[in-house]
Amino acid sequence: MNILVIGGSGFVGRAVVEAALARGHEVTTFNRGRSGADVPGVEAVRGDRESRADLERLAEGRSWDVVVDTCGYVPRVVGESVRALSGRAGLYAFVSSVSAVDGFPAKPVTEESEGWACAPDAGPDDGDYGVLKAGCERAVEQEFDGDVLIVRPGVILGPHEDVARLPWWLTRISRGGKVLAPGDPAAPLQLIDARDLAAFTLDQAERGTTGSFLVAGPAGEITYGAWLDACVAATGSGAELVWVDDAFLVEHEAGAFVELPLWSPPSEARDNFWGVPTGRAVAAGLRVRPLEETVRDTWAWLREIPEDRRNYGTHNRHGMAPEKEAAILAAWEARSA
Repeated sequence: MNILVIGGSGFVGRAVVEAALARGHEVTTFNRGRSGADVPGVEAVRGDRESRADLERLAEGRSWDVVVDTCGYVPRVVGESVRALSGRAGLYAFVSSVSAVDGFPAKPVTEESEGWACAPDAGPDDGDYGVLKAGCERAVEQEFDGDVLIVRPGVILGPHEDVARLPWWLTRISRGGKVLAPGDPAAPLQLIDARDLAAFTLDQAERGTTGSFLVAGPAGEITYGAWLDACVAATGSGAELVWVDDAFLVEHEAGAFVELPLWSPPSEARDNFWGVPTGRAVAAGLRVRPLEETVRDTWAWLREIPEDRRNYGTHNRHGMAPEKEAAILAAWEARSA
């Protein structure tokens, strides 16, 4: 197939491009050239999706079998891209998020769940991440003249991760010593490797599949303890995980999800975060690699980058300062003495 990837040099987009090239597809990428080097073998078109002139230049004289949009966050911007490419491709595959589902994560979701109320021409200040993703979905569904595939992934990890969840934990654990491990080691996680997300998206594109899919790792099979144990094993650091309970962390103002990536104390607002149903995707062929493979491969990529240069891309905002971690650990040990 001839595939256009909007994005294509960063995290998920890069995984899509690499998988598509490995399958023998022809790949064009459209991006500003700021998030990373182009994958060798693509036709790289430089441009900004917020520029109508750049979009018109991209579309002029070109057509594709599939568009894969991996970096759409604002409905108004996505709508411009869709209108420029409408009639230029047979299928538009939009990588959205489970956060686009109305009520998530406080309410249980199903694969038929509607998105949050958000207009397809909403601007960047008209909602949070999940609300705007729902508006982006509507922009694709309403504006594209052709088939539409919506992929709603959960938490994504893997090499080239630009959010710094797994990279931060690997970096911290690689230093060894006592490591603050948050909450209950039996707490569930539901994780998907970007490469498995990319493979699933391309599988559906190759078949011409339409509709919406929730795409996440298997529910109930991975725990926080297993995740951090895999980090210790991958780095070979011999770090000692010191599990500190949720209430103590809240008392000491540990930041959920950000300071301690993917940790959150029990809360009705997040009751269903790790319970995303994926039956439709599994029936359509979703395959998820073992957690240990994702962790090993991410560490192999990460350790090629000097630690003082590990900014992980444009979205890095995760991790606890060493001084705060040490203070919480000291207080925990004093309490337990």
